[in-house]
Amino acid sequence: MNDKIRTLEQLYSILPQDQLIMTDVLRQIVTENLPAYCKEKLSFQVPYFYGKKGMVIIWPAAIPRGGIKAGVLLGFWQGRLLMDRNKYLKSGPCVKLRYKVFSHVDEIREQEIKILLKEAVELDKRF
Repeated sequence: MNDKIRTLEQLYSILPQDQLIMTDVLRQIVTENLPAYCKEKLSFQVPYFYGKKGMVIIWPAAIPRGGIKAGVLLGFWQGRLLMDRNKYLKSGPCVKLRYKVFSHVDEIREQEIKILLKEAVELDKRF
């Protein structure tokens, strides 16, 4: 994969089927639960959502430099500031980022993600 991915269609065309499905499901949850002022762009060749600051990233393992070997990562850029009462997210080498890696679409818990998205939006409004 030497060419830079510039569109979702390009991204989806190179993903293995399982990662494509998980990426699409996660994108739907995120886009349906972020307010209109939040935007999506491809950054580092993956879906990146931001408001006043970076909020959420969806990184399939098929895209290099994501730090995962399999599945799809859902990351919250300001994750260290989220309450995450249910301890849904993990910490990694990036100080701010908290994330969850999904190996199968059945692992995606929409309600948990909605709670975190709502909290991320409230946090973003304060910046």
